[in-house]
Amino acid sequence: MNSVVDFNALKQRQMNAWASGDYAVIGTTLQIVGEQLAEACDLRCDERVLDVAAGNGNATLAAARRGCQVVSSDYVPALLERGAERAQAERLAVEFRPADAEALPFDTASFDAVLSTFGVMFTPDQPRAAAELARVCRPGGRIGMANWTPQGFIGQLFRLLGQYLPPAPGVQPPSAWGVEGHLHELFGSALGDLRATRRYFNFRYRSPAHFIEVFRTWYGPLHKAFANLPEEEGARLEADLTRLLESSNRAGPTSLVVPSEYLEVVITRS
Repeated sequence: MNSVVDFNALKQRQMNAWASGDYAVIGTTLQIVGEQLAEACDLRCDERVLDVAAGNGNATLAAARRGCQVVSSDYVPALLERGAERAQAERLAVEFRPADAEALPFDTASFDAVLSTFGVMFTPDQPRAAAELARVCRPGGRIGMANWTPQGFIGQLFRLLGQYLPPAPGVQPPSAWGVEGHLHELFGSALGDLRATRRYFNFRYRSPAHFIEVFRTWYGPLHKAFANLPEEEGARLEADLTRLLESSNRAGPTSLVVPSEYLEVVITRS
């Protein structure tokens, strides 16, 4: 069993990975996911909304565009800065707060809705993170998430990365948040109702080589993987990624369109 010290060490490595590159370059392409989640949660004007592990603020902006009072939180300050730049450009009033998803600095039952798009799923201590989401959401409020599934493209990509850089023993994979049964286990008695919808996000690039170039430059986990692997292993990882992209591509030889399955989740807090 992992100790708290193990979780803290893993979290620090994760923070370093997400702070490397510039996730915002990738994150902005995922904006449609935040918009769809805001609609799925049926956000109302003036509701108090928290975006957890917000990254560069896709769900944050979606909620603010719907007139909500939004707090955007993440443990990587540079990503919050990107979100703040976007909010300022749209003249949206958003509060940005550095925060650890496993220890949220907010009062119990202080939000009408708590959101996370491809964010909280990466926390190392999953039960603790789920408990925090439930704690800060008021009874009858909504917890809305978009989580990559194990069988989807990103789930496969992370399994591939795990072959080169094995995850810490005993830590559940992030894609477990994309399994409905696992969510029932995580939220337990806090779960009043759960609606789960399988959706797809399409990654659109010129070619597999273009995708890899962008992701190894800007996407923290892949950026760190290539930086830490010996040259020969990095070349093998690139070849494996190319094969995965080619097998997933539905655009033919002249472009790249890769659908990646995710689970859109709306939980009503008991």
